[in-house]
Amino acid sequence: MAGLRLGPLLRHVDWETGSTATVWVEASRPCTVQVRCTDGASGSSPTFAVAGHHYALVVVTGLTPGTTTAYEVLIGSRRVWPPDDARLPPSTITTPSVTTPAAEGAGTEPDGVRISFGSCRWAAAPGGGHDPVGPDALVTLAARLAADPAAERPDVLLLLGDQVYADETSGATRRRLAARRDLAEPPGAEIADYEEYTYLYDESWRDPEVRWLLSTVPSCMIFDDHDVIDDWNTSEAWQREMRATPWWHERIVSGLMSYWVHQHLGNLSPAELAADPVYAAVRASPDGTEALRRFAAETEADPTRARWSYRRVFGRVRLVMVDTRAARVLAEEQRAMLDAQEAGWLREAVLDDPTSYDHLLIGSSLPWLLPPLVHEAERWNAALCAGVRGQRWARFGEKLRRASDLEHWAAFPESFDRFTELLREAGSGPDAPATVCVLSGDVHHAYIAEPRWPDAGHGPGSPSGRGPGNAPVSRVLQLTCSPVHNSIPRSIRTGFRFGWSGAGRWIGRALSRHGRTGAPPVTWSRAGGPWFGNQLMTLTLLGRKSALTLVQATASKQGAQLETVLERSLTPETEATFGHSTEC
Repeated sequence: MAGLRLGPLLRHVDWETGSTATVWVEASRPCTVQVRCTDGASGSSPTFAVAGHHYALVVVTGLTPGTTTAYEVLIGSRRVWPPDDARLPPSTITTPSVTTPAAEGAGTEPDGVRISFGSCRWAAAPGGGHDPVGPDALVTLAARLAADPAAERPDVLLLLGDQVYADETSGATRRRLAARRDLAEPPGAEIADYEEYTYLYDESWRDPEVRWLLSTVPSCMIFDDHDVIDDWNTSEAWQREMRATPWWHERIVSGLMSYWVHQHLGNLSPAELAADPVYAAVRASPDGTEALRRFAAETEADPTRARWSYRRVFGRVRLVMVDTRAARVLAEEQRAMLDAQEAGWLREAVLDDPTSYDHLLIGSSLPWLLPPLVHEAERWNAALCAGVRGQRWARFGEKLRRASDLEHWAAFPESFDRFTELLREAGSGPDAPATVCVLSGDVHHAYIAEPRWPDAGHGPGSPSGRGPGNAPVSRVLQLTCSPVHNSIPRSIRTGFRFGWSGAGRWIGRALSRHGRTGAPPVTWSRAGGPWFGNQLMTLTLLGRKSALTLVQATASKQGAQLETVLERSLTPETEATFGHSTEC
């Protein structure tokens, strides 16, 4: 008898029609999975098989716009979700209202959207009731929402990388690994193949509160390095050395396969799923393992064969999620964060039809703007590795790059400059959005950075749609929030704080002179933070109004709680709606 092994995860909710959604599940055996809603909406799908596991992505149709409906999951005629002993509220699907042209003409304001985001969730359960890295922000959010039906719930959850840690396994996972192979052989206690990747998703998504949260709040995901390995695709030399090891090919192929199954498919709309040739090939076969393995191996050899980036629309908000890992060009003389094809796609995704959105969000697992000292150190290091100071310095630069994780946007200087110009273009012109925000994680702390273009001044934008000088008229921000559940050593905390200081900027300028890197196209300052802890940011977007909240999970005698450490309006119009900025 087939049962529900993992899930359900509510993934894509259509904001254009308000009538469809997708629900991801893993079953224990081949079967047909049905999702049935209390309002009559439903959908069903047969499972597809990968490496002995059975999955389905059910497209639910017939949903009523502007409603919240409970749903259940059935296999055959048997209900498998919610469980009979459920102690958490029913899982629900909430759809947005659909504003008709007539309603728009009458001045009816469309639905606002609340988007919560973060990254870096090490999912290991605390041992003996003690969690060495503190309360999990995702678990704490789920507990709050489950306990208080009136609490404001995100409309969508953005998970910006490191959903699983293939290179940093928990004690429980290591015991499972040891039961099937010798951990004295490479890759040791790290993940080796597809089956072992499923252990990570079990650990991450079976927590009762998180399982419920992901079943009722839609999620968008993108990988970062730890989903495969720390500092994945740092450099050409790094890649060459990894490919020479006997275990790497299976690791990277399995990592891409498991990401495709567990994360990527749910990012796609029903129309995109229907047009996806890999999805069709996997579903058409009684066992889709070889079709998916072939796709993953070809993609690892040639990243242009796949696109992991995607675009989503939430009313008047456009989200562009960018792959900053697999799409890299690593040849030292051509080094780029995005290959030419991916960069062209990003440009079109950002600039196409600017009249259709009031806010532009770009999800980049890696921050665009870092503390200035860190930025200059990465730019200097990239120049050394490129040979600006000779081969001896180049060899030193490569060692330093790997030892110090110098592989963010700043470590790809031409890509940084092009991305900066793209953001300026997106925020300029008479149809510019109110805000352009880069949402990032990775660096295990949170902060707000605001750029300033040369000769920008401080005044508002001009009637022509351009700011003073060459500045955009939109408010452009880097919003970084990490981790959801992890830690950062005290020494690195000190380093990040110093990176924003005047002394840090002075050292950065010295590195720039030594590396002959020149000045970046923008300067920036810290507009908030840094904050350290397990945390989530939430953007509330309504019309052209925008506000930001930061919450941290803290321990107390009553249990873990979410403490609000920042509430700030990002656009002048929000003062009356969202209140005045507070910062703790």
